[in-house]
Amino acid sequence: MSARTLTAVAVLLIGLSLALPALATGYVVYIGNLLLVFVVLSLGLHIVIGEAGQFSLAHAAFYGIGIYTAALSAKVLGLPFWLALPAGGLLAALCGLAIGVLSLRMRDIYLALSTFAFGEAMQWVFLNWTPVTGGPNGLAIPPAEVFGHPILTDKAAFPLVAGVTLVIVALVAGLHASGLGRAFRAVRESEVAAAAVGIDVRRTKLLAFTLSAFLAGAAGGLFTTFSTFIHPDSLGFQTTILVLTMIVVGGVGSVTGALGGAVVFGLVSELLRQVPSYQEMIYGGILILVMMYAPRGVFTLVGRR
Repeated sequence: MSARTLTAVAVLLIGLSLALPALATGYVVYIGNLLLVFVVLSLGLHIVIGEAGQFSLAHAAFYGIGIYTAALSAKVLGLPFWLALPAGGLLAALCGLAIGVLSLRMRDIYLALSTFAFGEAMQWVFLNWTPVTGGPNGLAIPPAEVFGHPILTDKAAFPLVAGVTLVIVALVAGLHASGLGRAFRAVRESEVAAAAVGIDVRRTKLLAFTLSAFLAGAAGGLFTTFSTFIHPDSLGFQTTILVLTMIVVGGVGSVTGALGGAVVFGLVSELLRQVPSYQEMIYGGILILVMMYAPRGVFTLVGRR
């Protein structure tokens, strides 16, 4: 992502933070908050798949860990938002590190299956650990507190969610241009060549899994600022596929593609709630068209033109 694009994103988010809560309805602001959460989720998956080339299907699990940790930190321990959000991100990062250690010897389909198994295991935990997660009854999320003031509406949460998202976008853009980002891409292209030029492949993979999981957990923490309820059904494999579709449609390996895919496909997924019987068919059709006519992603294609 260029400095000009990052500046445009910053101006857009700041403008929306000032205008949207004042001009839009509560539902529209809720959708705006949800799209920003999708942006952070997509950037997390972008790091492990787009940058490092490691296929992971456990993103929804890390997202759920972030939600439950942040919600329970506020509900049980009384932690404010500024502590609850990083707590969710750090616990998710620890789980991502553990998965990275266990999966280092796996590649391709075997890596995908191992991370898929972790995601399904966490879905079972969310659904059956009733004393902690509420199980099939779900969990009520208390209002997030910032400097002692509770956030009670979507409109009050939007500037906070937009500000945190902007910081994360800037950090991921900086990571892409850094030496670590170049190491990620070297491992993605060829682990043998990366090792030959002195890159610690094992450490690089672990960092990719850990950072990706941290951002997913942080997205979960952001979700708790404007949502009052979470149910395990919304943290299943379908959520991982939705986020994966976002970065594929936007452009794998592109920060701009992850941003654009999250916004566009997030809106599409919300519109398709009106026709639940046709969701899978339409998702499949979109993916087929993208793979046929824009295999590098829609936003990458627009950038080239």
